[in-house]
Amino acid sequence: MKSDRLLSILLLLQTRGRVPAHELAGRLEVSVRTIYRDVEALSASGVPVYAERGRHGGIELLAGFRTDVTGLTADESRALFILAAQGAHAALGLDAALGSALRKVMAALPAPYRPAAEVTSRRILVDATRWRSGPQQAVDLEVLQDAVFSDRRLRLRYRHSGERQPRAYTVDPYGLVAKAGVWYLVADRRGAPRLFRADRVRSARLLGDPVRRRKGVELADVWEVLRRQVEDRENGVEVTVRLRREHLDMFQRMAAAQLTALSGDDGESEWVTARLSYPVLRAVRQLLAFSDRLEVLDPPEARAELLAGARSVTALYQGAHPEGVASPG
Repeated sequence: MKSDRLLSILLLLQTRGRVPAHELAGRLEVSVRTIYRDVEALSASGVPVYAERGRHGGIELLAGFRTDVTGLTADESRALFILAAQGAHAALGLDAALGSALRKVMAALPAPYRPAAEVTSRRILVDATRWRSGPQQAVDLEVLQDAVFSDRRLRLRYRHSGERQPRAYTVDPYGLVAKAGVWYLVADRRGAPRLFRADRVRSARLLGDPVRRRKGVELADVWEVLRRQVEDRENGVEVTVRLRREHLDMFQRMAAAQLTALSGDDGESEWVTARLSYPVLRAVRQLLAFSDRLEVLDPPEARAELLAGARSVTALYQGAHPEGVASPG
């Protein structure tokens, strides 16, 4: 709708200052000619907006002009009060700021929408942390945030999974990403994209050098590359299993992150077939938790890995017992 577009233009100009007409057109998915017509409409309605053509031109509000925009729709006002990943605000030290911002938004909302927005904040909650994810180490994001917002390089001591000793890296940060309750630092190291879990950073120190990001590359671009690398990891292991139907609910909860397919049968068979994906072969030992309620069908090396894990457990419990504890028998 034209009214929504005019409001969007006003908000963008108020936030950004001078904006080229072609950029506004791209953001709002209309032609440049339509943008100029909208600018004329804003001007006719009393908004002090003007356009300068040419290479360094753009569209801009008169210096010092501000407006309290209260033209939110009912759905937009509800959306503002659905707080996704609330833990993210606490980790960034922004809980108090978030509460203050929402109080200001509530005061600016059209009166008819305030009750709906308030009810939404009490009725809808989004928790991005997975079930059974285990206790997470407290993460200090202060230095990482400083590097991201001040555009400075970072010196990290970082412990990789499966390694006891941390390694040292000098990196060029793009930003921070919270995925399923876990924080990641997205950065370049020697011009190549890298992903660092924040809870594995043993120390971080801000350097005096300015960040050296690749020209024209943004956080979202680097994250997409790294995300695909993780999801399409070549050394992943695809495992096919069959599971007793009565344990399917528990299986879907415990193996949700690895589950890629589930057989669509008639619901009468005692067994259900599923496919899972693991980053490394040893990770299939997760399936030992299901004992004889689950059987790995393929690949053979996954069956061998589970057998080795079962033998290790058997050897542990058949070994020597602590002094004073009698062996069952």
